[in-house]
Amino acid sequence: MERECEVLEAAVRKAGKEVVRISKEGYETSRKADDDILTTADLAANRILLDAVRDAFPDDGFLSEESVDNGTRLTRKRVWIIDPIDGTKEFVRGLPEYTISVALVVDGVPELGVVYNPMTDEYFLAQRGFGSYLDGKRTHVRQLHGRQPLVLCSRTEWQRGYLARYDGIVQVRPMGSIAYKLALVSAGLADATFSMGRKHDWDIAAGILLVQEAGGTVTDKHGHEIRFHRETTLVDGIVAATEDSVVPLREFLSVLERQGLHDPHL
Repeated sequence: MERECEVLEAAVRKAGKEVVRISKEGYETSRKADDDILTTADLAANRILLDAVRDAFPDDGFLSEESVDNGTRLTRKRVWIIDPIDGTKEFVRGLPEYTISVALVVDGVPELGVVYNPMTDEYFLAQRGFGSYLDGKRTHVRQLHGRQPLVLCSRTEWQRGYLARYDGIVQVRPMGSIAYKLALVSAGLADATFSMGRKHDWDIAAGILLVQEAGGTVTDKHGHEIRFHRETTLVDGIVAATEDSVVPLREFLSVLERQGLHDPHL
């Protein structure tokens, strides 16, 4: 997939440069039907990414958060799954925790994935069977070696305060984009991340491959394998962790479930 990697890197970096420019010069915001924030930066990045992959691979299918899904992708073997800005809330707040996330899925399985943070210039890349990389250097998930796992959570849940009670089970740290959280786990900069609420394919497709190729494990919140290229784009939660942090993380999540503290919409 040498050509796919080259086209994708050029497109993602171009989109990232445009997003940073817009963030400095100003942008407009609106609300989508689900009340999520949409900015002109999301739309600009979406155009750049779609134009690049459509021009290079016209026979492939496409699924993007910011484009209408007309279902034609279901007739294609290869589908590009795109999130122009994952973490728009962080983008609006000027926090360096949003990313551009793109995956190439073949027969429902991610084969190529990129997560790029344009504010920090971190470029995470994974290709199935060839490993996971950060800025060209091979990455691996880290081992616990007897310490508590560091778990990245959503900033919204962290601000509600209740997660701090569980320091005896795990260390919890807030972070923006779920794609960025997955990328950080893949790079050995955290042990795990999770979301008990539903996620869309574009939120997690690239990040899942990063974690898997770095030696980690990813399932939905029920422990099931996550598949893509389906009619629905929703996944019932996500749990991504190193092999030795899965057990304490699941114990932590079971406590949240029993106490009803998690937000199913996150």
